[in-house]
Amino acid sequence: MMSSVQKSRALKAAQICRARGITQAEIAEAIGGSQSQVSRILKAEGQRASRLFEEVCLYVERAGIGVTADAVRGNEELINALAATWDGSDSHARALSAVIRSLGVLGGAKNLPTSDQENPQC
Repeated sequence: MMSSVQKSRALKAAQICRARGITQAEIAEAIGGSQSQVSRILKAEGQRASRLFEEVCLYVERAGIGVTADAVRGNEELINALAATWDGSDSHARALSAVIRSLGVLGGAKNLPTSDQENPQC
């Protein structure tokens, strides 16, 4: 069963789609799913969060504005990884940030802000 955080994330993604004119067909084509699958995800009708759920939400969240602080807070896997590795210090946060930014090269992430740049989503 989807958690309330996941349902909220899906419904927020649907809201972003409406506001930005992103179509279900566009999302489906970009992630390799069907329009009906995207529709179910954006209505939060799925029984569980799947790989496709994550891809739909990430596609929408990244469309134009990048990843939001709410998306980060709602990603339990990322939060758990940070909790297991970060010692709480500023220097360690900068080191972890550098590692994460370096991964952007592998995943094709665009314009990741550095600690010196303003991040309006946070």
